[in-house]
Amino acid sequence: MFKIQTLNKISATGLSHLDPELFEIGGEIDEPDGVILRSFNMHDWPVPKSLKAVARAGAGVNNIPIDKYIENGIVVFNTPGANANAVKELVIAALLMSSRKIYEGVAWARGLAGQEGVAKLVEKGKGQFAGPELNGKTVGVIGLGAIGILVANVCHSLGMNVIGYDPYVSVESAWAISRSVRKAASIDRVYAESDYITLHLPFTKDTAKMINAETIAKMKDGVRVINIARGELADDAAISAAVESGKIAAYVTDFPNENLLGKPGIVTIPHLGASSPESEENCAKMAARQIRDYLVDGNIKNSVTLPDCELPRLPGGRVCVVHRNVPNVIHPMTRAISSRGINIENMVDKSKGDYSYTIFDLNEGSVGDVAEALKAVEGVISVRVI
Repeated sequence: MFKIQTLNKISATGLSHLDPELFEIGGEIDEPDGVILRSFNMHDWPVPKSLKAVARAGAGVNNIPIDKYIENGIVVFNTPGANANAVKELVIAALLMSSRKIYEGVAWARGLAGQEGVAKLVEKGKGQFAGPELNGKTVGVIGLGAIGILVANVCHSLGMNVIGYDPYVSVESAWAISRSVRKAASIDRVYAESDYITLHLPFTKDTAKMINAETIAKMKDGVRVINIARGELADDAAISAAVESGKIAAYVTDFPNENLLGKPGIVTIPHLGASSPESEENCAKMAARQIRDYLVDGNIKNSVTLPDCELPRLPGGRVCVVHRNVPNVIHPMTRAISSRGINIENMVDKSKGDYSYTIFDLNEGSVGDVAEALKAVEGVISVRVI
């Protein structure tokens, strides 16, 4: 039986995809084989030696020390696209709030409670909350992954002119984008042409504070910036200065902090991007299925450090190897297996960046000392016999 520890409250519907005859699930588990979590910070979490896989019910993995884990052969999964619709809907709300001053207007209207002649006060004061329509305006969508595509397509359906930028857009994503979405040759074109800019990128060393004083200077005067992706993508000081000067007409973010709260022109949403029951359920389902498929069959789908790698099971034994993506690793592994009189019935090897993953299906149910022999191969990080 596999042991799964949950480090956050996880949808029961999602966890139901883990067969109770195969999986023990709980918040307090000794020596877990796998972990499912949402926002729990794992950087200071003591890693049990038994841990083989971590599944994040969400897209971002900043709360997981993925470099440390992969060096110990621990596979980290996320659930890209599972919360995409929920985030897309919040982005549309953010676009509207950045334009029509709905957020400010509602707060002002609440302040009229208890006063006489509210209807007249509303008619007198509503002009201060006037704002432009989205129809006919240009929106720049930076990042065309699962969420960015949905945002780009729905913005087009709202009558907006859509510019998309993503130098690494996948073939699958390209097929899903509306033909009316223009592809920008450079991110500077997006900055220069857009009335609205919405960010849909992961936080990395390359994207950290990408919205800063220098990039803001390239934007239109009065641009509206939406950041429902990651707070760290924007330089708070540069945003605040640009909003105060009027260079940025409005900034809407799903990541409040002490530098942004209470400032006119800045709308702070309390991290609601994926906070819908449908999204939480979808993320939990995907996380549960991925960790199940890996622990039971060794198949990988949506790992952030290893490639997708799947192989139908055969009757014999299966050995799964995490290793470095370097020359002269496969041959020593196959030699280590065949030298013990065991035939390789099927195999698959896939690479992603600095790491590779290989599945061997062998003609014997008991693979004896093969695992130890494979661990001795230079470049091999971990070996698991299923």
